[in-house]
Amino acid sequence: ELCFCSPRFHGQGFQEGLAEGSHAGMAEGRRYGALHGARMGSEIGCYLGFALTWRCLLQKCTDEKNRKKMRALDSLIGMLQKFPYEDPTYDKLQEDLEKIRGKYKQVCSMLNIQADFRIGNERSSLTF
Repeated sequence: ELCFCSPRFHGQGFQEGLAEGSHAGMAEGRRYGALHGARMGSEIGCYLGFALTWRCLLQKCTDEKNRKKMRALDSLIGMLQKFPYEDPTYDKLQEDLEKIRGKYKQVCSMLNIQADFRIGNERSSLTF
């Protein structure tokens, strides 16, 4: 025997399912955002620490070769300081992050350092 549920139960079930799915999706979205935001912050922080350290190490060297390295480091530092990591709605976030990665690789090449930034489980490492 077929049983047809009344439209009222169908509508109520739909609304309950929609509410539950929205709640679960919101929680999953928050976890995803927090994880990827933390990774991006770790990456930006490592690049900035790297650039500031090398800038200190090279500031007493005044030959032309080192002045070029300093200009590249200053450019990277400027990009990092202007990066709007606190604004998740910034529409060029990924584009600017790729530019920073490219500048970081350029600086590493100028310093004869292997550019290898990795994020592992719960930790980040910058290896030379």
